[in-house]
Amino acid sequence: MNKKIQLQDLGNKDYKSTWEYQEELFKGIVDLKIQNRREETNLPTPNYFLFVEHPHVYTLGKSGDFENLLLSEKQLEAKGATFYKINRGGDITYHGPGQIVGYPILDLENFFTDIHKYLRFLEEAIILTLAEYGIESGRSDGETGVWLGVGTPFARKICAMGVRASRWVTMHGFALNVNADLGYFDNIIPCGIRGKAVTTLNVELGVEKVDEEEVKAKILKHFTDLFEAEF
Repeated sequence: MNKKIQLQDLGNKDYKSTWEYQEELFKGIVDLKIQNRREETNLPTPNYFLFVEHPHVYTLGKSGDFENLLLSEKQLEAKGATFYKINRGGDITYHGPGQIVGYPILDLENFFTDIHKYLRFLEEAIILTLAEYGIESGRSDGETGVWLGVGTPFARKICAMGVRASRWVTMHGFALNVNADLGYFDNIIPCGIRGKAVTTLNVELGVEKVDEEEVKAKILKHFTDLFEAEF
């Protein structure tokens, strides 16, 4: 089992080209697994973790409802945003500047073969990271992601998640609002859930800006511990 993960920080990168790059890495792992099975070889499969920040974009998961996007094509253009329907789970979400997006492209057979556990570990890495800033967060029953104020009238989502997996290989991942412009969330029904607010780390801390590189380092530390991995 190869528990080494290749870390790549793509900086600010267009959503579509990042998606295509994910697909390329994903396919490479799947193809190697098929080859191993066909040729009865045991070549180690690689794992990747991509950090990226996207320009303003809305993405709709395969089970999502297009009506959760509250903008027309012209209004999208006016806001400098793009829209894509994609092959992850989940409904609609927003990506943009000030948001840390993480795409783990892992062969889970290198770690554990349990998608539910994988999602819970992704959430836990974020929950532990937020705890380092004195922010208490948690899970909301039936709603993937990380939330604040669960069970209160002030419940608000700080991290969205949507994953695709095939042959135990994962892609897509999480989007943590650190310094994101919350106004862009007003144009969607986030994750198809009405009446739930969205928040960011800098708003919760009452500061103008949080150091995103510091947040990334904390996420990686907790991810490493949870997955017993090595970057």
